[in-house]
Amino acid sequence: MNGLRLIADIGGTNARFALARDGRYSRLSSVEDGRYDTLHDALADYLTVLPVEERSGLAAAIAIAAPVAGDQITMTNKTWSFSVEELKRSLNLVSLTVVNDFAATAQAIPHLAESERFVVGLPTSGKGNIGIVGPGTGLGMSALIPHGADWVLVAGEGGHATLAASTEEEFAILQILRKRWTHVSAERVLSGAGLVNLYEVLCSIEGVEPLMLTPADVTRRALHGSDNNCIKAFEYFCGFLGSVAGDLALTIGAFGGIYIAGGILLRFKEAFATSSFRQRFESKGRFSEMLERIPTYLILDESPALTGLANLPINT
Repeated sequence: MNGLRLIADIGGTNARFALARDGRYSRLSSVEDGRYDTLHDALADYLTVLPVEERSGLAAAIAIAAPVAGDQITMTNKTWSFSVEELKRSLNLVSLTVVNDFAATAQAIPHLAESERFVVGLPTSGKGNIGIVGPGTGLGMSALIPHGADWVLVAGEGGHATLAASTEEEFAILQILRKRWTHVSAERVLSGAGLVNLYEVLCSIEGVEPLMLTPADVTRRALHGSDNNCIKAFEYFCGFLGSVAGDLALTIGAFGGIYIAGGILLRFKEAFATSSFRQRFESKGRFSEMLERIPTYLILDESPALTGLANLPINT
């Protein structure tokens, strides 16, 4: 082995590749998944540009937006499917570790600098279990549990838990969404596509024809104040996220804090901080006082999963 580790963060829209050593990574390359038919092709393309001496004897760690159980992996929001053992063999890797993308993001938390996290709400301090939730192409969720001087990763698929309404207005939104899908998960609202879903539902309630907007269009129009339904969609998005994040905090006893990842909110941290997120996070009835003591942060590292993979203990 040459001491280098190939790492890759494979999301539903973009894939990021890098080489890591001693907990740090370099040679970052980011591509759209749609350029390739398979994960093998994407990884092989990245490897071809490396010097021969760096390609030999490589261990690899991959974060994938999918449940990871057994050898066969199928992505949730993309058609890529692969065998871990076959991928390792076809790329001539010494070892290949595959983890859920938000498990890798969780692994990054102990390695974030203070400048890489943005406090949402009043600054508080906490020690204990940590929860991570992140709206992007989908909605990722995971936990980090302290174990002596180390941490235990808990990967989950909480983004597909049933979304609940906290107000009459949210109930009306969910009623419309249930006409599209028999099961309305949190991801149907708390993702890029979910942001557009919210906008379209609000247009339906207002009796106006929705425009063909992308998630970036919705956030841009919301923050520029140029479209009332986009403004409301962003606000409902933040409110729903606060409620879901509070549920996660209660479920795992996240006294170490809740961290928000994903690309949607990264460029709008001030607007997010002044939204209803924190109020909804704390709004848990008899346990509101407990939630008030739990800190919430927005992760500013654009590729926390890569940081996690660079520091992930793997067997070689």
